[in-house]
Amino acid sequence: MLIVSIMPRKHFQEGSSLLLNMLKSKLHSATVTQCDLHYEGSVSIDQDLLDASGILPNERVDIWNVTNGARIQTYALEAPRGSKTIGVNGAAARHFAVGDTVIIAAFAGVEAEKARQHAPTVVLLGDNNEIKQPA
Repeated sequence: MLIVSIMPRKHFQEGSSLLLNMLKSKLHSATVTQCDLHYEGSVSIDQDLLDASGILPNERVDIWNVTNGARIQTYALEAPRGSKTIGVNGAAARHFAVGDTVIIAAFAGVEAEKARQHAPTVVLLGDNNEIKQPA
């Protein structure tokens, strides 16, 4: 007969806080407006969209291409306010094309005790990268 005992194990040192990598911000259904293979790698995002999502310039972001399934990691750069720009630059531009639908996500470390109460900022975009108002 096999007897299995399930005992909680401490995976981190007493007094330290375990951080969980949680979704912080998301721009959902953005449309790529430009691709520049020869520009220093990054994603250029309209400053209004950065402000709405809480994504900061130079913050690491994931970009998921809904159109073709490509997934990359880069960092955000400011594009001119009001431009509605989503510009994929550098080597990443090989995986994206103008008109592709993408999701841009940023993550943050949240203390395990607070993770269940954490709520990310999700910005839904419509045509021409206009912010949709929640229904």
